[in-house]
Amino acid sequence: MRVRILTTAAVLALFAHAATAQVRIGLMVSATGPTSAIGIPQKNTAELLPKTAGNATIEYFQLEDGGDTTRAVQNAKKLIGENNVDAIIGPSTTPNALAILDVIAEAKVPLMATVGTSSVVAPIDAKRRWVFKTTQNDDLIAGALIRNMSKNSVKTVGFIGFNDPYGENWFKVFGGLAEKAGIAIVASERYARTDQSVTGQVLKLMAAKPDAVLIAAVGGPAVLPQATLFDQGYKGRIYQTHAVATDDFIKLGKEKVEGTILAAGSMLVIDDIPANDPIKKVAGVYMSAYEKQFGTRPATFGANTYDAGLLLQQALPVALKIAKPGTEAFRVALRDALEQERDVVGCQDVFNMSATNHNGMDERARVLVVVVKDGKFRLLE
Repeated sequence: MRVRILTTAAVLALFAHAATAQVRIGLMVSATGPTSAIGIPQKNTAELLPKTAGNATIEYFQLEDGGDTTRAVQNAKKLIGENNVDAIIGPSTTPNALAILDVIAEAKVPLMATVGTSSVVAPIDAKRRWVFKTTQNDDLIAGALIRNMSKNSVKTVGFIGFNDPYGENWFKVFGGLAEKAGIAIVASERYARTDQSVTGQVLKLMAAKPDAVLIAAVGGPAVLPQATLFDQGYKGRIYQTHAVATDDFIKLGKEKVEGTILAAGSMLVIDDIPANDPIKKVAGVYMSAYEKQFGTRPATFGANTYDAGLLLQQALPVALKIAKPGTEAFRVALRDALEQERDVVGCQDVFNMSATNHNGMDERARVLVVVVKDGKFRLLE
């Protein structure tokens, strides 16, 4: 009888532990600085992330990096060393994501990157094995832009992008796909995120007389070259990446960004999406909650953070069956569980992860969008 009583007590203790297990998740954002248009909706979305997963509660720890790579590394070390997080969502920018790869891999902490550049997850190696990404890869977006260029008889393109990993990776990806499509890049220029003028670069682009110009930049700074092209009288088509999918882009650019073509997640034009689209339902829930909380619709960048929370919520119960939160064994189990996720409907796509694909997005994650005169993004096709 004594043994039986002890066994029952032990079982009850185990159930009590399972019911009170706590998972710690770190959040890294750039809610200040040149890319704050991306970081602010991500920071706000933190309040809407799941608070439970299975029998566990989830506690979040959020740090701001201002778009600075040094602060990003310091924040990653703090979240891991002091807060003992089991996973991290963020950061907001590609340079910061690449800067913390060593820290993440050494500590074996899964990172749910909310940046655009595919270089943070591909090719998968010892470091990138710990990184998953909830934003469309560059090649997925570039492919849609090139298809539109070909349809509209664009044969030559001028390229201007950031002089950092975001711009360089876009040049590499777009250049390879453009060559295959018979589209030539006749001019290529760079500028810094904090630059106040790109007149010199724009004049060089225009001298090459391209049929169209592609701008590979993020948020508000992406307006600068387009506004300069407008002021200098350029009449060709202008394309942007999915990193301008925010109302701030239209507010800053006004009439100078009308006619811009980009590819982005369907949430950007949710009113134009069929009601039976499963992505629309999830995006609608998120957008309603965000608008109720903050009084405005969220940018798609916030959806990347929200989708990261959904993916973690699905994977956490699997990891909890294998190990205790706060341990390396748990983090390994969480990474493995993320790799096995299938048909997880988010705001941006229906995710299908694998050991060789840590983005898990397909063509459902993109639609072609145009900026129209009423100051809105509208579905192009």
